[in-house]
Amino acid sequence: MNAEQRVKDLGIDLPPPPKAVGNYVPGVQVGNLLFLSGCGPQRADGSYVVGKAGADLSMEQAYAAARVAGLAMLARIRLVAGSLDRVARVVKVLGMVNAAPDFKEQPKVINGFSDLMVEVFGDAGCGARAAVGMAALTGQMAVEIEMVPPASRSRCSAFASKGSIAAVTAAISLAENAPSTLMKPSALNCSR
Repeated sequence: MNAEQRVKDLGIDLPPPPKAVGNYVPGVQVGNLLFLSGCGPQRADGSYVVGKAGADLSMEQAYAAARVAGLAMLARIRLVAGSLDRVARVVKVLGMVNAAPDFKEQPKVINGFSDLMVEVFGDAGCGARAAVGMAALTGQMAVEIEMVPPASRSRCSAFASKGSIAAVTAAISLAENAPSTLMKPSALNCSR
């Protein structure tokens, strides 16, 4: 089953894609990798889930905020790639949590995003990930999440600037020449 069909079958309504709030593009495709700008927990009405995990928000509320950020990311993917079906798998996720200094559950919070990606993309929705705490995020939003999936050629390149393409192309060239001992997606086990 494809991702667009899963979204339909799960009854998921995606919000409008988030608009850029600075001098950046929503995504840049270089080769088969799609580098997506960060998404916060923006609801369909344009408001954000705000607050610090461990102070203003419980772990469960912050998890729900990460899921809302995941819905915004899916909308962004659809905007940039044209369809969720153009995403082959989740390669890398960076989840940033607006957290109180003593909060230690950042990975559990970002599971709200990752669990949604697995619902939509199946096992291919489970990728490499970092979950970190931040002293503050823009507008005090609860989380911000970046993602890198591979994507088939599409209109994605229309969102890229020549300078950003050159920088990312150089990084990909280095990665492609890395030792072959790196893990291959087929060797990953994303079971819980």
